[in-house]
Amino acid sequence: MFAHEFMRNALVAGSFVGVACGLVGYFVVLRAQVFAGDALSHVAFTGALAAAVLGFNILAGLFTACIVGGLIMGVLGERARADDVVIGSLFAWTLGLGVLFLSIFTTKSSAGNGTAGVRVLFGSIFGLSTTDVQTSAALATLASLLILAIARPLLFVSLDAAVAAAQGVPVRLLGLAFLTILGIVAGQASQAVGALLLLGLLAAPAGAAHRLTADPYRGLLLSTLFALGSVWLGLTLSYLFPTLPPSTMIIAVAVGAYVLAQLWLVVRADSARSTVAAQLPRSLSASSEREPGSAA
Repeated sequence: MFAHEFMRNALVAGSFVGVACGLVGYFVVLRAQVFAGDALSHVAFTGALAAAVLGFNILAGLFTACIVGGLIMGVLGERARADDVVIGSLFAWTLGLGVLFLSIFTTKSSAGNGTAGVRVLFGSIFGLSTTDVQTSAALATLASLLILAIARPLLFVSLDAAVAAAQGVPVRLLGLAFLTILGIVAGQASQAVGALLLLGLLAAPAGAAHRLTADPYRGLLLSTLFALGSVWLGLTLSYLFPTLPPSTMIIAVAVGAYVLAQLWLVVRADSARSTVAAQLPRSLSASSEREPGSAA
């Protein structure tokens, strides 16, 4: 598998994508902004197609649209925390523009097959060039370092924005910074899993981490490991079974991790109830023996 250059490029780029999605995805789930990630995936689709129609670099259009989209949601939302009305409006507007640009793009004589639109929607991780890998690695590293730099105050703001504001924490600035970082990650991950499946890599590993631990730093680590493992295992399965699309397999593994975490919670809860039920008769018996006059 490692003898093929396209596979090495996919694994390197995918590793950086996984780490960035795991770190940022943890805060996406914590801040209940999963819908914002979904909206940015459609913004990525629209931005890439708009760049293709206008003759610009598709990657530049994709990243620009994602970053601008994140900033718009932050500016219009309360305390730079995008609400459902803002996200829904941006979602519908950008999706409509995306359909318009797709229609224009596919009717142009120079691009009648719409290949670029398909690549944006479903990803093209096996088709990344060395330059694409370097760009992806640089942007993922930047996003990861930025999210780690603001992780502590962002955690405070995410848990209780009112108290954080009272303590002098720049709530609005942190919100805008987070949505900008989310835009960078959304644009970067679209190359690997596509705009349609981007949300799975952001939400599923992070959701599994939240199910397994309440400790934020342990959760960040688990979310990153789950996302990274999803990329590697998904790419391996896609290589072993060529009919399986890599983006689909990556998301399938990520969702599988979330399902296993949920099942583990159910099993642990059942085990705890069984333990309590087994100890209850003994506790009642011991209590009755200690009561005065119980022998009579």
